[in-house]
Amino acid sequence: MKSPARHLIFSGLAACALWMGAISQAGAAPAVVQDVLGRQVTVDVPAKRVMLGFYIEDYFAVGGDGSFDRLAGASLGWFVKSRPVVWKQYAEKKPQLLKVTDVGSVQDQTFSIEKVLASKPSVVVLADWQYQTLGSELARLEAANIPVVVVDFNSQTVERHVSSVRVLGRITGETARAEQIARDYSNGVELIQQRLAKAKLPAPGIYIELGDKGPAEYSYTYGKNMWGAMAAQVGGRNIAEPFIKNWGNISPEKFLSANPDVVFIAGYESVTNPAAMQMGFEIDTQQSLQRLKGFTQRSGWSGVNAVKHQKVYGVYHGATRSILDLAMMQYMAKAMYPGLFKDLNPEGTYHGFYARYLPIQPRGSFMVHLDRK
Repeated sequence: MKSPARHLIFSGLAACALWMGAISQAGAAPAVVQDVLGRQVTVDVPAKRVMLGFYIEDYFAVGGDGSFDRLAGASLGWFVKSRPVVWKQYAEKKPQLLKVTDVGSVQDQTFSIEKVLASKPSVVVLADWQYQTLGSELARLEAANIPVVVVDFNSQTVERHVSSVRVLGRITGETARAEQIARDYSNGVELIQQRLAKAKLPAPGIYIELGDKGPAEYSYTYGKNMWGAMAAQVGGRNIAEPFIKNWGNISPEKFLSANPDVVFIAGYESVTNPAAMQMGFEIDTQQSLQRLKGFTQRSGWSGVNAVKHQKVYGVYHGATRSILDLAMMQYMAKAMYPGLFKDLNPEGTYHGFYARYLPIQPRGSFMVHLDRK
């Protein structure tokens, strides 16, 4: 016969467990989140309704399945326009995304505070550049007691990447998942940098261009931002850095005078120019290679070291400004120092991240080498 006292104890413990479970499932608790600017922001976590300004795949990767249900609003225009196939795949896997409010674009000056307020977010997550651009307009969110948290993958530094992942982890309640992602990223970059430091090889001159305008016109290259920052972290001597602070064009004369040893041309899925570099989801590799070949036929390029020595590569622009860019940095390192990094598997890194953290799988052209051999 069971003791009444023992029965009461077990009943009490069971009730307590159910109560604690209900709290963890239903209730968000106030927590102080330090964003990448060092701002201390009080947010109810896990946030039930998130308004996201940028970095949508990073948010999905860190937040897991719950992140799709909690996305109340987003600046969707850029992502949907530049990576339509990717968005379609996400929407097919997670149809609730089709109900997410598009609040407009900061870059295109269509961002609407009214739409943000109408989406009733419990937190607004902005890229650093969005936060700086919006400035005083954000006072309306503060007046409505909506916290604003800043993350930053554009700077392309390990510190900002890791900090941003951890911020997203706090907001979504997925701190352990975020910590694993952050650790894998920092370890991956550290491995490259440690080998470079030990080898003490001369840095090759490199050039990176967004190939959206095709071979007929030189488009954006990068100084200390995005691809430029990535190249610097993995041992490249960026020929554009003396002329370009963040991003912009250099003249053909400056390019030819610098005579880079390695060239990377970046591309997206969605391009309007029929000769533009095209890379990404559902893009055929041979098509990417054909587009890439067109750039080597620019005037004067036949005498450039990178072309003469078959060191011209195509890379996927959609994998920048993201924790996913570790794969691209591995690819760049391997292209510049093939003997030093022959064991790296950038394609495996890229596909493996999707397999572990995201509901879609990338099939297409993400890294290509124009090798005439």
